[in-house]
Amino acid sequence: MDPALHSGDPGRQAEVIIERIGAALQQLGSGLKDVVETRVYLTDTSHWQAVGHAHGKAFARTRPATTMVQVGPLVSPEFLVEISAIAVAERDAEEHDVSS
Repeated sequence: MDPALHSGDPGRQAEVIIERIGAALQQLGSGLKDVVETRVYLTDTSHWQAVGHAHGKAFARTRPATTMVQVGPLVSPEFLVEISAIAVAERDAEEHDVSS
């Protein structure tokens, strides 16, 4: 699902992005539970609560280190948020950088 389908809804865009990160990690035999750091980029800081709620819900158990910053426009004007994540799988301590 493309975040643009949720134009104007930064919280839902964040949920979709986190779902994509989870799916990418699953392909590597990992999951959101292995995420140790996220970086959240907002085009407008007034969206921080909606995005923070989606992030907090997805990472309630692991609580990765998180940075949230405001940036200029993203590649498409409909995109209000971008999230990247770093995960460390316990089985082999291999680091993966998965960006949506």
